[in-house]
Amino acid sequence: MNTVTLDRERFQQNDIPTRLNHLAAHLAQIQSFVTNGTGEDKIVSLMRESLYFIEWTVPHYIDTDVDRSAELVDLGRILAQWLFNWEKIWADIEKRTEVAQIAGSLSERVQEVSSLAS
Repeated sequence: MNTVTLDRERFQQNDIPTRLNHLAAHLAQIQSFVTNGTGEDKIVSLMRESLYFIEWTVPHYIDTDVDRSAELVDLGRILAQWLFNWEKIWADIEKRTEVAQIAGSLSERVQEVSSLAS
């Protein structure tokens, strides 16, 4: 828990666009690992870290953009659903392909939101 606190402090020193770029990069990595069918543990770790990034960003972003903050919350719901069903998803190539496609789209969307936040 201590390392999470330290990472949180360091993460929150970044401005909102930088935080969102970190989130977009995580989503792109998730897409890549899922597409390649490798790094299952790393994928789960990236999803969990992404949930933290969302948790640590939304409270600071909601004051300036409620709609975009709601999009991030929705993204968190998607990640949480994936985590909850990860064993089933990983075992099904079609579901994995769908997750990879969605993660790629979400990464692009978060990058768009990041540029709007600049």
